[in-house]
Amino acid sequence: MAHHQQHNHGHGHGHEDTDIDWAAMAPHLEAQAELLAPVYERAMAWLAKEVTEPGLIVDAGSGPGVVSCLFAEAFPGARVMAVDGTEPLLERARDRAARQGVGDRFGTLTGELPGVLDELDYPADLLWASRSLHHLGDQRAGLAAFAARLAPGGTLALLEGGLPSRFLPRDIGIGRPGLQARLDVVEEEWFARMRADLPGAVAVTEDWPALLAAAGLKHTRTRSFLLDLPAPASDRARAYIATTLSRVRDAAADALDADDRATLDRLLDPADPASVHRRPDVFVLSAYTVHTAVRPV
Repeated sequence: MAHHQQHNHGHGHGHEDTDIDWAAMAPHLEAQAELLAPVYERAMAWLAKEVTEPGLIVDAGSGPGVVSCLFAEAFPGARVMAVDGTEPLLERARDRAARQGVGDRFGTLTGELPGVLDELDYPADLLWASRSLHHLGDQRAGLAAFAARLAPGGTLALLEGGLPSRFLPRDIGIGRPGLQARLDVVEEEWFARMRADLPGAVAVTEDWPALLAAAGLKHTRTRSFLLDLPAPASDRARAYIATTLSRVRDAAADALDADDRATLDRLLDPADPASVHRRPDVFVLSAYTVHTAVRPV
């Protein structure tokens, strides 16, 4: 189970677990995490104010390890364990750690959350879960399992929530204005179906601080971090936007009307001056929310 999704919720884009080939998505997952590095770095600086000198940091749902390696750099005295259900992604994580010179403090653990966390040799001083929890049918039970793997005084940091990403103005000069708002609706409906179809799915009010407290944790905190990459977008940002819109189009084509499908086709056509590859008004603006709580000593 990877940390990668993008439902604009937490935000990732979703695609049902049964339909996602995580290994095939590796390049996109890496590009997305690299683009979001400033957000992760600011979140880590915020965490470091209260999480001082952690011995073990666990990235639960690490994907290809971009964020895991950022943790290794931000906390040079810590050992980092990247945990994911897709071994090819963890192979990329190990390669990245070696390239960045943190391989001696970096380990991986393959298996499905939350059960695989029982295989950790030591409790975590910091357990980071970025958009992995919402892929567990019973999120309350998942949080309890995460909390149980913390050392006394250890911190659970949960990235869930935030705001939908925006890449384009409301009126882009082609099609009907408000395209991204309509895509948000389609993705929200997809996300609800994905959640309902998960094994052991349990509906829960997504009041994350209350859920963290219900898991027996204390001192809840919440902070949001903004990713603001103004126009004109870099080539890397444009590639990320194109991949994101392409995945939304492929997953939600039946839910879009003909006009919106035609607009997306133009936005994704590199030869079209109106495409995200060429137009000057493309940007990235997103908000990511992190919730933390501490296991009592």
